[in-house]
Amino acid sequence: MSARGAALFDVDGTLVDSTYLHAVTWWEAFRQSGHRVAMAEIHRAIGMGSDHLLDHLLSGDRDRGEDETIRTAHGTLFAEYWERLAPLDGAAELLRACAKRGWTVVLASSAHGPELAAMRRALDAEDVITAVTSSDDVSASKPAPDLVEAALRHGGVAAEAAVFVGDTVWDVRASHRAGVPCLAVLSGGYPERDLREAGAHEVYDGPADLAERLDGSLLAAPERR
Repeated sequence: MSARGAALFDVDGTLVDSTYLHAVTWWEAFRQSGHRVAMAEIHRAIGMGSDHLLDHLLSGDRDRGEDETIRTAHGTLFAEYWERLAPLDGAAELLRACAKRGWTVVLASSAHGPELAAMRRALDAEDVITAVTSSDDVSASKPAPDLVEAALRHGGVAAEAAVFVGDTVWDVRASHRAGVPCLAVLSGGYPERDLREAGAHEVYDGPADLAERLDGSLLAAPERR
């Protein structure tokens, strides 16, 4: 294991402004398969892996043979936005500030390969990203800890030498289960109270706010943890 610490970052809603695009495209994917799901309910499930999301939002006695059709529809609809994705204010600056302080920067995204590649293009911070994990690397999605654990392996650190940054309660729960403290940002639309109740150690408005207050956070520098 590396002696340095690793800063692990969720991407959707944490670094890239995509949360509500996912909500809209899931809503349309459900509608195309005959399911009416309120947008607010969908939003509160964003951050889960698609398998958990479908179980969370649809009835247990549904025809599960349609699940792949719904997932495919969501992926196709969301792909329409790939080249228009935009980073959240301060996202790239936050990654660079962490790298400058000695953190190994690792992206830990639930997205699959091509979708993650589109978000990385939007971020434009490849110069400081050391490793990347995606849904392709794990068998169980958030809130299971598998993605965070995979990010630890890619970053070459133990849980006690890492900090996770996410925007949903599912991020917070996944990092907690992996034994990694979580900083949360409000840019994904989750209320601060929900994030703190899930176990977030610190909460910031967004990546720009965290970058501005980095030296007073758990991400001040690896050796100060």
